[in-house]
Amino acid sequence: MSLIERLGLGALHRLDPEVAHGLALRALRCNLAPSPGPVTTPRLQTTLADMYLPNPVGLAAGFDKNGTAVAPLSRAGFGFIEIGAATPLPQPGNPRPRLFRLSEDAAAINRFGFNNEGADAICGRLARRGAGIPVGLNLGANKTSTDRADDFARVMIAARNHVDFATVNVSSPNTEKLRDLQGKAALAALLDGVMEVRGATPVFLKIAPDLSEAEIADVAEVANAAGISAIIATNTTLGRDGLRSAHAQQAGGLSGAPLFEKSTRVLARLSTLTDIPLIGVGGVGSAEQAYAKICAGASAVQLYTALVYGGIGLVGEIARGLDTLLARDGFDQVADAVGSRRGDWL
Repeated sequence: MSLIERLGLGALHRLDPEVAHGLALRALRCNLAPSPGPVTTPRLQTTLADMYLPNPVGLAAGFDKNGTAVAPLSRAGFGFIEIGAATPLPQPGNPRPRLFRLSEDAAAINRFGFNNEGADAICGRLARRGAGIPVGLNLGANKTSTDRADDFARVMIAARNHVDFATVNVSSPNTEKLRDLQGKAALAALLDGVMEVRGATPVFLKIAPDLSEAEIADVAEVANAAGISAIIATNTTLGRDGLRSAHAQQAGGLSGAPLFEKSTRVLARLSTLTDIPLIGVGGVGSAEQAYAKICAGASAVQLYTALVYGGIGLVGEIARGLDTLLARDGFDQVADAVGSRRGDWL
């Protein structure tokens, strides 16, 4: 991390977390953050759902909810990015405060509740984006909706001509009863509706880390039957084990370092139940952790909370470090390492 970035992070951490997040997005739009372009080497280049990735390190949904910083984020070192979540209608989300830093735990808790400007505004921005790395949209449902499955299909229709992939997000803990859609019958019906209107767009599914063994098996079965192109494992957790920070008992989803082991075990288990490509998310804050996710069964990884503590320059550090680790272990490409140490997590 550069001195300027370290000073900038220090200043942001003195502010309310949501205010700091907004300023970070503004800094990106003003080109005040590192923009090396996608970090790539022959070892790091890979494919996911037939998309070419210069490297397997992606940005998780939630950082750029409204797609206002797609261009600078595409130059920040990532191999792919995901924006959103987008809902059919704009909504303010839950009351503030709704984002909490847990600095002692290198973590965060959020209860945003899908605050966003709505699918029309977000997809309008996506329609104007230039060429670059793959960009996906996280699909959500409005809090007041009477047919949440239909909400996902509506956002899919709005986005399908403007994104490289779309993610069905039924795993956020911050919209009441949304996680009920992970049940076998409900999930199958929801995915059928989205797949019917997707056009040629690959559809991903994002799941929670708090599923039982039986529920993970159900997800795999439904995803296999639906023709999903990738599964993102995992979203935030409702667990609070081992936390030290003052905000540890705030309501919402926990992300960051404490989620690493739980999410990686779900990922590894899922990789034994399906051949669908997996994206590992949860606690990725170093090249070693990204590599562990890949060796556990992930074809690519995503991060978000680690940027709060490591800055945007962390993206390039992780990608370059991952290349070094692949070379150390004799892997010529990322795909060769996928699942190579799955047994460590089962």
